[in-house]
Amino acid sequence: MAEVKKVVLAYSGGLDTSVILKWLQDTYQCEVVTFTADVGQGEELEPAREKAKNFGIKEIYIDDLREEFVRDFVFPMFRANTVYEGEYLLGTSIARPLIAKRLIEIAEETGAVAISHGATGKGNDQVRFELGAYALNPNIKIIAPWREWDLLSREKLLTYAEQHGIPVDMKHKQGGSPYSMDANLLHISYEGRHLENPAAEAEEDMWRWTVSPEKAPDQAEYLDIEYVNGDPVALNGKKLSPAEMLAELNRLGGKHGIGRLDLVENRYVGMKSRGCYETPGGTIMLKAHRAIESITLDREVAHLKDDLMPRYASLIYNGYWWAPERKALQVLIDHTQGNVNGWVRVKLYKGNVIVVGRDSKTDSLFDPTIATFEDDAGAYNQADAGGFIKLNALRLRIAAKAGRK
Repeated sequence: MAEVKKVVLAYSGGLDTSVILKWLQDTYQCEVVTFTADVGQGEELEPAREKAKNFGIKEIYIDDLREEFVRDFVFPMFRANTVYEGEYLLGTSIARPLIAKRLIEIAEETGAVAISHGATGKGNDQVRFELGAYALNPNIKIIAPWREWDLLSREKLLTYAEQHGIPVDMKHKQGGSPYSMDANLLHISYEGRHLENPAAEAEEDMWRWTVSPEKAPDQAEYLDIEYVNGDPVALNGKKLSPAEMLAELNRLGGKHGIGRLDLVENRYVGMKSRGCYETPGGTIMLKAHRAIESITLDREVAHLKDDLMPRYASLIYNGYWWAPERKALQVLIDHTQGNVNGWVRVKLYKGNVIVVGRDSKTDSLFDPTIATFEDDAGAYNQADAGGFIKLNALRLRIAAKAGRK
C-alpha cells in the first residue's frame, strides 16, 4: 500500500468520513487531501474544515458548487423530463458525477494518485463515483474503505472512533439519526431503520423540507415560470440564477406540501431498496417543463423524447453521466429545446402542482384557428380526415378480411 502517497477524500466531516480519514492515514500511511462539496445540502460546512485541521490535513477544499450543479447537471437532466422507474427525480444520482469530476480535478491539482469515498459496497453511489472517476481519469486509483475494512457495523465504527480520539456526536452515542440521509439543492433522501420495512408508513416527523398536504395552506398560490431554451430563467417576472430558481421553488413547494415520494426502487447492484424523497422544486419544474413543451415541441419530437427518457434516466441512475451514449442523447435533447421558450402558470395547492396556463409568443405550435370547435373559416377541411382514416385502417381491414383476430 506504500505506492499511494496522497489521496483525495470526499469528506463531509461526519462520523463515517472522519473514520475513513484516520483509517486512510493509518492503513495507507499517506497524505490525505479533503474535499467537501457544497451542492446545497443546507448544512454548515466550515466545521468540516476544523475537523480536517485536527487530523493534520494541510490541503482542505470546501467548494461552492451550487450554481454549477443546477446549471450543468440538474437543468440538462430536466430538459429530458427525466424520471427513473416512473417516479424518482434522481436527486442523489445527478450530484455524483459533479463530485467525481471535482475529485479528479483536485487530484490533478495536488498531485494525488488516488481518490476515496464513503459509499458502501451495497449501494449505487460507489458505482456512480467510480464510473465517473474512471471516465475522467482512467489511471486514477480508487480506495473504497467499505469494500476493504472490517468496520462493517455502527458499533465497530464507534469503537474505532473512540480508540483513535475521533469526536463522536451525542446523537451517534445515543442511537444516532434514524435515517441515512443525502441532501442537495434538488432533494433530500431518507433510507434505513424504520424504512427498511416497506409495509410501514414513514413517520411524519421524518420529513424536513415539506409540510404535510393536510397542513398546507388552504389558499392556493400561483407561479409564473418563464422558460428560455428549455430552462427556467424567471419566476413571477424576476430573473433568477439556476441555483436561486431551484432554491425558491423548493421553498414554495415545501410550503404547499409538494414533492414527497415513498418508493421501492431497483438498485443497479441488484437489490430492491425503499427510500423516501422530498423534491419540491423539481416536482414543480417537471410539471412546468412538460407544459411549455406541450405547445412548442413537434408531436413526433415530443414522443421521441418520451421514448428515450427511460434509457436516459437509467444512464444517470446507474452512473453513466460521462459515458458517450449519455452525451449523445444530451446533444439530441438539447437540440429539441431551441424552441422551448415561453411561460407557464402553475397553481400550488395541498401537495398538487396544477398547470393552469401556458403560452409562447415566438414558438407556439398551437393554432387556435385550426383547433377551434367554432367555425374555422376553412382553416381545416374535415373531409380530409376520411381518407386519412381509411389509409391508416388499410392493414386492419386486410387482416380482418383474412379472418385474423
